Amino acid sequence: MKTHNSPVIPQRSPRLLRLFALAVAVLLATAACSGAGDESVATSVSGDEPAQTTTAPTTNDAMADDDAMSDDAMSDDSHEGDYVDLALDFTGLETLGDAAVYEGWVIVDGAPVTTGRFNIDADGNAVSEEGNGHVFQVAADGDPTTVVITIEPTVDPDPAPAATHVLAGDIVDGIAELTISHPAALGTDFAGAAGRYILGTPTDGDGNNELSGVWFIELPLAQGLDVPALPAGWVYEGWAVIDGVPVTTGRFTDAAAADDFDGFSGDQGGPAFPGEDFIHNAPDGVDFPTDLTNATIVISVEPELDDSPAPFALKPLVSEVADGIGDHQVQNLGAGPAAPAGTATLG
Repeated sequence: MKTHNSPVIPQRSPRLLRLFALAVAVLLATAACSGAGDESVATSVSGDEPAQTTTAPTTNDAMADDDAMSDDAMSDDSHEGDYVDLALDFTGLETLGDAAVYEGWVIVDGAPVTTGRFNIDADGNAVSEEGNGHVFQVAADGDPTTVVITIEPTVDPDPAPAATHVLAGDIVDGIAELTISHPAALGTDFAGAAGRYILGTPTDGDGNNELSGVWFIELPLAQGLDVPALPAGWVYEGWAVIDGVPVTTGRFTDAAAADDFDGFSGDQGGPAFPGEDFIHNAPDGVDFPTDLTNATIVISVEPELDDSPAPFALKPLVSEVADGIGDHQVQNLGAGPAAPAGTATLG
Protein backbone atom coordinates (compact mmCIF):
# COMPACT_ATOMS: atom_id res chain seq x y z
CA MET A 1 0.00 0.00 0.00
CA LYS A 2 1.16 3.30 -0.91
CA THR A 3 1.38 5.86 1.85
CA HIS A 4 1.97 9.04 -0.43
CA ASN A 5 1.75 10.06 -4.04
CA SER A 6 5.50 9.96 -5.15
CA PRO A 7 6.27 10.16 -8.85
CA VAL A 8 7.14 7.01 -10.64
CA ILE A 9 10.66 7.15 -12.22
CA PRO A 10 10.81 4.93 -15.27
CA GLN A 11 13.86 2.70 -15.72
CA ARG A 12 15.92 3.59 -18.89
CA SER A 13 17.40 0.78 -20.92
CA PRO A 14 21.17 0.56 -21.66
CA ARG A 15 20.51 1.07 -25.37
CA LEU A 16 18.73 4.37 -24.73
CA LEU A 17 21.63 5.63 -22.59
CA ARG A 18 24.18 4.89 -25.28
CA LEU A 19 22.14 6.86 -27.86
CA PHE A 20 21.91 9.83 -25.52
CA ALA A 21 25.71 9.88 -24.92
CA LEU A 22 26.37 9.79 -28.66
CA ALA A 23 24.07 12.76 -29.27
CA VAL A 24 25.86 14.81 -26.62
CA ALA A 25 29.27 14.01 -28.16
CA VAL A 26 28.09 15.12 -31.60
CA LEU A 27 26.81 18.43 -30.21
CA LEU A 28 30.13 19.09 -28.42
CA ALA A 29 32.17 18.30 -31.56
CA THR A 30 30.04 20.63 -33.67
CA ALA A 31 30.53 23.47 -31.20
CA ALA A 32 34.30 22.93 -31.21
CA CYS A 33 34.49 23.00 -35.03
CA SER A 34 32.48 26.19 -35.15
CA GLY A 35 34.80 27.90 -32.66
CA ALA A 36 37.98 26.90 -34.53
CA GLY A 37 36.94 28.83 -37.64
CA ASP A 38 36.97 28.15 -41.35
CA GLU A 39 40.71 27.56 -41.49
CA SER A 40 40.49 24.62 -39.07
CA VAL A 41 37.68 23.25 -41.13
CA ALA A 42 39.69 23.47 -44.29
CA THR A 43 42.61 21.83 -42.54
CA SER A 44 40.46 19.00 -41.35
CA VAL A 45 39.17 18.45 -44.88
CA SER A 46 42.63 18.48 -46.44
CA GLY A 47 44.02 16.09 -43.87
CA ASP A 48 47.04 18.39 -43.14
CA GLU A 49 48.19 19.07 -39.62
CA PRO A 50 47.08 22.51 -38.47
CA ALA A 51 49.80 25.14 -38.20
CA GLN A 52 50.80 26.07 -34.67
CA THR A 53 50.93 29.83 -34.16
CA THR A 54 50.71 32.37 -31.39
CA THR A 55 50.86 35.42 -33.70
CA ALA A 56 48.30 38.10 -33.09
CA PRO A 57 45.99 39.02 -35.96
CA THR A 58 47.69 41.16 -38.66
CA THR A 59 46.57 44.78 -38.71
CA ASN A 60 46.43 47.01 -41.78
CA ASP A 61 49.48 48.96 -40.52
CA ALA A 62 51.50 45.81 -40.18
CA MET A 63 50.54 44.73 -43.70
CA ALA A 64 51.63 48.08 -45.05
CA ASP A 65 55.00 47.73 -43.30
CA ASP A 66 55.45 44.24 -44.72
CA ASP A 67 54.69 45.49 -48.24
CA ALA A 68 57.26 48.27 -47.88
CA MET A 69 59.94 45.84 -46.70
CA SER A 70 59.10 43.52 -49.57
CA ASP A 71 59.52 46.35 -52.10
CA ASP A 72 62.85 47.36 -50.55
CA ALA A 73 64.09 43.79 -50.63
CA MET A 74 63.17 43.41 -54.30
CA SER A 75 64.90 46.67 -55.08
CA ASP A 76 68.08 45.58 -53.29
CA ASP A 77 68.13 42.19 -54.99
CA SER A 78 67.47 43.34 -58.56
CA HIS A 79 69.24 46.68 -58.75
CA GLU A 80 72.94 47.13 -58.10
CA GLY A 81 73.42 50.20 -60.32
CA ASP A 82 72.16 51.73 -63.53
CA TYR A 83 72.87 49.82 -66.72
CA VAL A 84 72.55 50.69 -70.39
CA ASP A 85 72.85 48.45 -73.42
CA LEU A 86 75.42 49.54 -76.00
CA ALA A 87 75.33 48.05 -79.50
CA LEU A 88 78.62 48.38 -81.40
CA ASP A 89 78.69 48.03 -85.19
CA PHE A 90 81.77 48.56 -87.35
CA THR A 91 82.87 48.82 -90.95
CA GLY A 92 86.47 48.24 -91.96
CA LEU A 93 87.72 47.24 -88.53
CA GLU A 94 89.83 44.09 -88.63
CA THR A 95 90.88 41.28 -86.30
CA LEU A 96 93.90 42.08 -84.14
CA GLY A 97 96.87 39.79 -83.52
CA ASP A 98 97.30 37.71 -80.38
CA ALA A 99 98.93 40.52 -78.41
CA ALA A 100 96.04 42.97 -78.54
CA VAL A 101 92.28 43.27 -78.13
CA TYR A 102 89.73 46.04 -78.58
CA GLU A 103 87.91 47.62 -75.65
CA GLY A 104 84.98 50.02 -75.65
CA TRP A 105 84.48 52.87 -73.20
CA VAL A 106 81.73 55.36 -72.44
CA ILE A 107 82.62 58.67 -70.84
CA VAL A 108 80.34 59.42 -67.87
CA ASP A 109 80.90 62.64 -65.91
CA GLY A 110 84.33 62.89 -67.50
CA ALA A 111 85.43 59.39 -66.42
CA PRO A 112 85.79 56.27 -68.62
CA VAL A 113 83.55 53.27 -67.97
CA THR A 114 84.37 50.06 -69.81
CA THR A 115 81.83 48.47 -72.14
CA GLY A 116 83.89 45.28 -72.34
CA ARG A 117 86.71 43.82 -74.41
CA PHE A 118 86.16 42.30 -77.83
CA ASN A 119 87.71 41.34 -81.13
CA ILE A 120 86.40 41.31 -84.69
CA ASP A 121 85.27 38.05 -86.29
CA ALA A 122 85.62 36.99 -89.92
CA ASP A 123 82.36 38.78 -90.79
CA GLY A 124 83.51 42.09 -89.32
CA ASN A 125 81.32 41.84 -86.22
CA ALA A 126 82.35 42.67 -82.68
CA VAL A 127 82.47 39.57 -80.48
CA SER A 128 83.14 39.80 -76.74
CA GLU A 129 85.82 37.75 -75.02
CA GLU A 130 83.01 35.51 -73.71
CA GLY A 131 81.87 34.85 -77.30
CA ASN A 132 78.73 36.99 -77.10
CA GLY A 133 77.42 39.32 -79.79
CA HIS A 134 77.88 43.01 -80.40
CA VAL A 135 75.54 44.29 -77.64
CA PHE A 136 77.30 45.09 -74.36
CA GLN A 137 75.83 46.02 -70.97
CA VAL A 138 77.43 49.06 -69.39
CA ALA A 139 77.21 50.13 -65.75
CA ALA A 140 76.60 53.87 -65.85
CA ASP A 141 75.21 55.99 -63.02
CA GLY A 142 75.00 59.09 -65.22
CA ASP A 143 74.44 60.06 -68.83
CA PRO A 144 77.24 58.86 -71.16
CA THR A 145 78.49 61.63 -73.45
CA THR A 146 81.17 59.98 -75.62
CA VAL A 147 82.11 56.50 -76.83
CA VAL A 148 85.77 55.59 -77.35
CA ILE A 149 87.28 52.40 -78.79
CA THR A 150 90.82 51.58 -77.66
CA ILE A 151 93.33 48.84 -78.41
CA GLU A 152 94.54 47.14 -75.24
CA PRO A 153 97.14 44.48 -74.39
CA THR A 154 95.59 41.02 -74.27
CA VAL A 155 97.18 40.57 -70.84
CA ASP A 156 96.46 43.90 -69.20
CA PRO A 157 96.77 44.51 -65.45
CA ASP A 158 95.89 48.21 -65.93
CA PRO A 159 92.13 48.85 -65.72
CA ALA A 160 92.48 52.31 -67.31
CA PRO A 161 92.17 52.89 -71.08
CA ALA A 162 95.36 52.49 -73.13
CA ALA A 163 96.73 55.44 -75.09
CA THR A 164 95.90 53.73 -78.41
CA HIS A 165 92.49 55.21 -79.32
CA VAL A 166 91.20 54.08 -82.71
CA LEU A 167 87.60 55.36 -82.91
CA ALA A 168 85.47 57.82 -80.96
CA GLY A 169 82.24 59.77 -81.23
CA ASP A 170 79.95 62.01 -79.21
CA ILE A 171 76.54 60.64 -78.26
CA VAL A 172 73.67 62.53 -79.87
CA ASP A 173 70.11 61.28 -79.33
CA GLY A 174 71.45 57.93 -78.13
CA ILE A 175 73.78 57.35 -81.10
CA ALA A 176 77.52 57.99 -81.53
CA GLU A 177 79.07 57.97 -85.00
CA LEU A 178 82.57 56.61 -84.44
CA THR A 179 85.44 57.97 -86.57
CA ILE A 180 89.23 58.05 -86.51
CA SER A 181 89.19 61.85 -86.82
CA HIS A 182 87.44 62.52 -83.50
CA PRO A 183 89.74 64.33 -81.03
CA ALA A 184 89.46 61.38 -78.63
CA ALA A 185 90.69 59.00 -81.38
CA LEU A 186 93.57 59.66 -83.81
CA GLY A 187 92.39 63.22 -84.39
CA THR A 188 92.88 63.15 -88.19
CA ASP A 189 91.35 61.54 -91.26
CA PHE A 190 94.65 61.57 -93.22
CA ALA A 191 92.97 63.44 -96.07
CA GLY A 192 96.13 65.53 -96.52
CA ALA A 193 98.55 62.60 -96.53
CA ALA A 194 100.71 62.19 -99.63
CA GLY A 195 103.69 60.09 -100.59
CA ARG A 196 106.24 59.21 -103.22
CA TYR A 197 108.61 56.26 -103.59
CA ILE A 198 111.18 54.66 -105.88
CA LEU A 199 112.24 51.12 -106.63
CA GLY A 200 115.92 50.49 -105.98
CA THR A 201 118.33 48.42 -103.89
CA PRO A 202 120.99 50.73 -102.43
CA THR A 203 122.06 48.12 -99.85
CA ASP A 204 122.82 45.60 -102.62
CA GLY A 205 125.18 47.80 -104.63
CA ASP A 206 124.61 49.70 -107.84
CA GLY A 207 122.91 47.82 -110.64
CA ASN A 208 122.03 44.72 -108.60
CA ASN A 209 118.39 43.55 -108.34
CA GLU A 210 117.16 47.15 -108.57
CA LEU A 211 113.48 46.17 -108.77
CA SER A 212 113.69 44.28 -105.46
CA GLY A 213 113.60 47.23 -103.07
CA VAL A 214 111.29 50.17 -102.25
CA TRP A 215 112.28 53.47 -100.60
CA PHE A 216 109.94 56.29 -99.60
CA ILE A 217 112.07 59.11 -100.97
CA GLU A 218 112.16 61.79 -103.63
CA LEU A 219 115.11 62.28 -105.97
CA PRO A 220 117.56 63.78 -105.46
CA LEU A 221 117.61 62.28 -102.00
CA ALA A 222 114.78 63.82 -99.93
CA GLN A 223 111.82 62.84 -97.73
CA GLY A 224 109.10 61.20 -99.77
CA LEU A 225 106.21 61.00 -97.27
CA ASP A 226 104.04 63.87 -96.08
CA VAL A 227 102.00 62.41 -93.24
CA PRO A 228 100.64 63.87 -89.98
CA ALA A 229 102.23 63.19 -86.63
CA LEU A 230 100.55 60.34 -84.79
CA PRO A 231 99.28 60.36 -81.19
CA ALA A 232 100.75 58.05 -78.57
CA GLY A 233 100.30 54.35 -79.21
CA TRP A 234 100.52 54.54 -83.01
CA VAL A 235 103.26 54.11 -85.65
CA TYR A 236 103.48 54.08 -89.43
CA GLU A 237 104.58 50.96 -91.28
CA GLY A 238 105.58 50.41 -94.89
CA TRP A 239 104.65 47.30 -96.86
CA ALA A 240 105.13 45.64 -100.22
CA VAL A 241 102.43 43.10 -101.02
CA ILE A 242 104.27 40.51 -103.14
CA ASP A 243 102.17 37.80 -104.81
CA GLY A 244 99.50 38.43 -102.19
CA VAL A 245 101.89 38.22 -99.22
CA PRO A 246 102.38 41.46 -97.22
CA VAL A 247 106.07 42.01 -96.43
CA THR A 248 107.10 44.79 -94.05
CA THR A 249 109.63 47.49 -94.90
CA GLY A 250 109.76 48.67 -91.27
CA ARG A 251 107.97 50.87 -88.74
CA PHE A 252 108.57 54.56 -88.14
CA THR A 253 107.12 57.70 -86.60
CA ASP A 254 109.36 60.20 -88.43
CA ALA A 255 109.21 60.13 -92.25
CA ALA A 256 112.48 62.10 -92.37
CA ALA A 257 114.47 59.37 -90.58
CA ALA A 258 115.27 55.68 -91.05
CA ASP A 259 112.71 53.12 -89.93
CA ASP A 260 113.32 50.39 -87.33
CA PHE A 261 113.95 47.42 -89.68
CA ASP A 262 116.63 46.22 -92.09
CA GLY A 263 116.25 42.45 -91.75
CA PHE A 264 115.86 41.84 -95.48
CA SER A 265 118.48 44.30 -96.73
CA GLY A 266 121.91 43.71 -98.23
CA ASP A 267 125.18 44.36 -96.49
CA GLN A 268 125.64 47.96 -97.62
CA GLY A 269 124.18 50.99 -95.92
CA GLY A 270 120.85 52.43 -97.04
CA PRO A 271 119.49 55.98 -97.00
CA ALA A 272 118.27 57.50 -93.73
CA PHE A 273 114.60 57.28 -94.75
CA PRO A 274 111.93 54.58 -94.48
CA GLY A 275 112.33 51.72 -96.97
CA GLU A 276 113.79 48.25 -97.47
CA ASP A 277 115.64 46.06 -99.93
CA PHE A 278 114.33 42.52 -100.30
CA ILE A 279 117.58 40.60 -100.68
CA HIS A 280 117.90 38.11 -97.78
CA ASN A 281 115.76 36.14 -95.32
CA ALA A 282 112.60 35.94 -97.38
CA PRO A 283 109.47 35.09 -95.34
CA ASP A 284 107.32 32.10 -96.22
CA GLY A 285 105.47 32.46 -99.51
CA VAL A 286 107.93 34.72 -101.34
CA ASP A 287 111.41 34.51 -102.84
CA PHE A 288 114.20 37.12 -102.62
CA PRO A 289 115.47 38.89 -104.65
CA THR A 290 112.14 39.68 -106.28
CA ASP A 291 110.57 41.97 -108.87
CA LEU A 292 108.19 44.50 -107.35
CA THR A 293 106.58 45.31 -110.68
CA ASN A 294 102.81 44.87 -110.14
CA ALA A 295 103.29 44.62 -106.36
CA THR A 296 101.19 46.87 -104.09
CA ILE A 297 102.99 49.43 -101.92
CA VAL A 298 101.24 50.44 -98.69
CA ILE A 299 101.71 52.88 -95.84
CA SER A 300 99.60 51.74 -92.88
CA VAL A 301 98.94 53.16 -89.43
CA GLU A 302 99.59 50.48 -86.82
CA PRO A 303 98.90 50.03 -83.11
CA GLU A 304 102.29 49.77 -81.46
CA LEU A 305 101.41 46.55 -79.65
CA ASP A 306 99.64 44.75 -82.52
CA ASP A 307 101.67 41.71 -83.63
CA SER A 308 99.60 40.81 -86.69
CA PRO A 309 101.75 39.91 -89.74
CA ALA A 310 99.41 41.92 -92.01
CA PRO A 311 98.78 45.67 -92.29
CA PHE A 312 96.24 47.13 -89.89
CA ALA A 313 92.89 48.25 -91.28
CA LEU A 314 93.99 51.90 -91.48
CA LYS A 315 95.91 52.33 -94.77
CA PRO A 316 96.03 56.02 -95.75
CA LEU A 317 98.41 55.58 -98.73
CA VAL A 318 98.42 52.78 -101.33
CA SER A 319 99.80 52.33 -104.84
CA GLU A 320 100.13 49.46 -107.28
CA VAL A 321 103.50 49.52 -109.01
CA ALA A 322 102.78 50.17 -112.67
CA ASP A 323 103.87 47.58 -115.18
CA GLY A 324 106.95 48.75 -117.09
CA ILE A 325 108.11 51.28 -114.47
CA GLY A 326 111.88 51.18 -114.13
CA ASP A 327 114.02 51.57 -111.06
CA HIS A 328 114.72 55.00 -109.56
CA GLN A 329 111.61 56.50 -111.15
CA VAL A 330 109.56 58.48 -108.62
CA GLN A 331 106.03 57.17 -108.27
CA ASN A 332 103.08 58.57 -106.33
CA LEU A 333 101.11 56.92 -103.59
CA GLY A 334 97.35 57.38 -103.80
CA ALA A 335 94.63 57.45 -101.16
CA GLY A 336 94.00 54.12 -99.54
CA PRO A 337 90.68 52.42 -98.74
CA ALA A 338 88.10 54.05 -96.50
CA ALA A 339 89.14 54.29 -92.87
CA PRO A 340 87.43 52.11 -90.26
CA ALA A 341 84.26 53.59 -88.79
CA GLY A 342 81.47 52.52 -86.50
CA THR A 343 78.19 53.28 -84.78
CA ALA A 344 77.44 52.97 -81.07
CA THR A 345 73.76 52.82 -80.13
CA LEU A 346 72.58 53.12 -76.55
CA GLY A 347 69.49 51.12 -75.69
